[in-house]
Amino acid sequence: MFKIGDILMLEQKYSSQKEKFKCMVVEIEPDSGYFYIDYPISIETGKIVFLVDGTQLSISFSDEEQAVYVFDSEVLGKVKGQIPMIQLLLPNEETFVKIQRRKYVRLDVTLDTALHPVNNEFLPFRALTEDISAGGASIRLLKGVDINSSSQLYLWMALTLKSGEIQYLRLRSKVIRVTEENQGNRLLHIQFIDPPRNDVQTLMRFIFEKQVDMKKKGLYYK
Repeated sequence: MFKIGDILMLEQKYSSQKEKFKCMVVEIEPDSGYFYIDYPISIETGKIVFLVDGTQLSISFSDEEQAVYVFDSEVLGKVKGQIPMIQLLLPNEETFVKIQRRKYVRLDVTLDTALHPVNNEFLPFRALTEDISAGGASIRLLKGVDINSSSQLYLWMALTLKSGEIQYLRLRSKVIRVTEENQGNRLLHIQFIDPPRNDVQTLMRFIFEKQVDMKKKGLYYK
């Protein structure tokens, strides 16, 4: 079952336009058979979407094991609270369909990070990211930094969300490979090892918010 704060992907079932939207779970009332989301945002345009009552939806989300589930729902109405919400039908969990393991969206973004070894095989250092996803990252290696391909490390970073909130993450990671770039530059590719679900949700939220901002500025084309 999804939880409050989880990110959901929405798609209208009977629409000629196969547009997808993202939203966040705000409240859940399992006994009543309802749950509430904030107003969804179009992946294509980055704009808020207003769903008509009775709209049939196909909704997907990832669980703690990062598997993707899909279920059908319906828009029941709009609710005024501390934030505007949309009430959706919550079907029986037995109707949820598992479809695949999640493939995370990767975002090209420069973030200041600190890398610390798990087993003291290299000295801690700071570096910038080339890209990041909820499952791993690519790090720009400075000249003189040497990391073994079997190394494990802790990646430290601070993410500033659109609300102004700052989330500090410490993610245990393993080295996947090191690749050579132009002019002798190198990229360190790492995978997060069993990241806490809260950290995964924070990363997904951060990436989603960045995508929306970039699309508004015409800078994101994926």
